Amino acid sequence: MFKVALGEKAYRDYGGIVSRVKPAADRLATELHVIDVLWPALEGRGVSWAGFYHKVAGRDEMLLDACRPKPACSPLGLNGMCGRCWRERRAILLHDSRALPADGYIACDPKDLSEVVVPLLEPDGSCWGVLDLDSYEVGAFTDADVAGLTRVVERAGLSVVQVPAPVVLRL
Repeated sequence: MFKVALGEKAYRDYGGIVSRVKPAADRLATELHVIDVLWPALEGRGVSWAGFYHKVAGRDEMLLDACRPKPACSPLGLNGMCGRCWRERRAILLHDSRALPADGYIACDPKDLSEVVVPLLEPDGSCWGVLDLDSYEVGAFTDADVAGLTRVVERAGLSVVQVPAPVVLRL
């Protein structure tokens, strides 16, 4: 149900990830826990980076909270895919970053070619941050990744349950 096939032997098992995720004492501790569960399960399965950004109150920027395997751009303005996801409160599937104009994509790693970004929603529908995953492969992410990652952040208590399923912007 929550598996993304990547070939005969590899897949992303979001069901297994969800089963190991739980809320922690506060948001940052929960984000760190989720990254600690996500990264070993996704590393080597078409994912080059995973991290959480939160919107800074009163400023048009987002800051990196927790990530693996390396640091990334921070702060980010509210442009790029993370900013767009935050503004529009819907998931973003970026098939090929090379198809966007240079000012439409923030490349923390110039080798990244695709991205999936999932909004983190409050009960009132506002967005407080995003979960961002990158890949060195074109078209690495699908609707199944959006569904799996959405379930992960809901289970962790980082986002409200989205019913109906999240709206996805495909680029």
